[in-house]
Amino acid sequence: MTDTLPDRLSTNPSSPHYNEELLQRGIGIRFNGAEKTTVEEYCVSEGWIRVAAGKSLDRNGNPMTIMLRGKVEPYLRGPDAASE
Repeated sequence: MTDTLPDRLSTNPSSPHYNEELLQRGIGIRFNGAEKTTVEEYCVSEGWIRVAAGKSLDRNGNPMTIMLRGKVEPYLRGPDAASE
């Protein structure tokens, strides 16, 4: 597998942008320079992320999300990421 990340990635298995293999490797997101840990989906080319809006759920049991716009920088978390 290459170290290039897709333009768009989602954590929802029903999404066409879901990639289990890549998510298991570990993806980190820097949004406007700050580390975000609750990102549900991102798109680099359009410059947005979706994050959970508290503990609210929609009628299907999925978390309610809000879209934030800004600079999105995804990266692979390596085995040495825990030591940083």
